[in-house]
Amino acid sequence: MSEEANLDAYLKRINFAGSIAPTLETLEMVHRLHPGAIAFENLDPLMELPVRLHLRDLEQKLLFERRGGYCFEHNLLLKAVLESMDFRVTPLAAGVLWGHEEGYVPTALRHMALLVDVGGAPYLADVGFGGQVMTAPLKLRADLEQTTPNERYRLLGGHPKWRLESEIAGSWMPLYEFTVAPQTLDDYLAANDLTMAAFRDDLVAARVEGPKRHALRNARLNTHENGETRTRMLTSLLELRDVLTNVFGIQLPDTDRLDPALEKALRPGALD
Repeated sequence: MSEEANLDAYLKRINFAGSIAPTLETLEMVHRLHPGAIAFENLDPLMELPVRLHLRDLEQKLLFERRGGYCFEHNLLLKAVLESMDFRVTPLAAGVLWGHEEGYVPTALRHMALLVDVGGAPYLADVGFGGQVMTAPLKLRADLEQTTPNERYRLLGGHPKWRLESEIAGSWMPLYEFTVAPQTLDDYLAANDLTMAAFRDDLVAARVEGPKRHALRNARLNTHENGETRTRMLTSLLELRDVLTNVFGIQLPDTDRLDPALEKALRPGALD
C-alpha cells in the first residue's frame, strides 16, 4: 500500500486550495472537503461489478470518472493522499455497531479507518462511514466530546478497544469499535469480498453538503439538517438518476447494467 497518489487530481476533485504541509490544518481541510465532494455509494456491487481496491483503480473511479464508493475505497485513497503529503498513516479495521442494538458484538471487521500522526499526536480519520461520516479528524483521546462542522463525536475505551460514538438528537449513538492494530491490503481485500456481497441488493448513497446530510436508501431520500429530517420518496428511474447526479454529485456510469440495478431500489418491499 505504498504507491504514490495522484495528488493534483485529488486536490482538484475535492476543491482543495492552500498548503499541503502535514499539519492539523491540512488534515482538517481535507477531511472536511472530501465527504462533500466524493459520495458514499454502492453502484458497482448493485450492478454486480467488482470493487477493486488498488490505488490506480480507486483514482480512476473516484477522481477521473467522478464516482463515489464505500469505506475501503474512500479511506485507501485518503491514506495514499495523506502519505503523499508526508503524514504518517496507520490503516485500521473496525467492527460496525451502527444500526444494531446495544450489546451487539461485531463478528467481522468490515469497516476501514485511519490513524494519522500529526506532530506526534494521533488522530482518527475516516471519510468512508456513509450517512454518519465524520467531517473532521478526531483526537485519539477517550471521553473527550469533540465538535466537528456537523455533529459532535466522542471516543471511549482504548484498552485496547476503542468505541466511536456520535451525538444524534441529544443521544450518543455507537458507530463502530476498533483497535490500533495495523492492517494490510490483503486484509482489506478479504473483507471487501464480504462487503461486495452485502451491498448487492439495496441502493445506498450518502453525501455531506455543508450543514446538510443527504442519505439515500433504495427509493427513500432523507435530508438531515439542524436536527430535522425531510423525507422524499422517489418513484421512477428518472428521479433516481436525477438525485444520484444532482444531490450526490455522482457521474453515472454509461452502462446497460445501471438501470436494471437501479430498478432494485423501486421494487415492492425494498424499504421494509
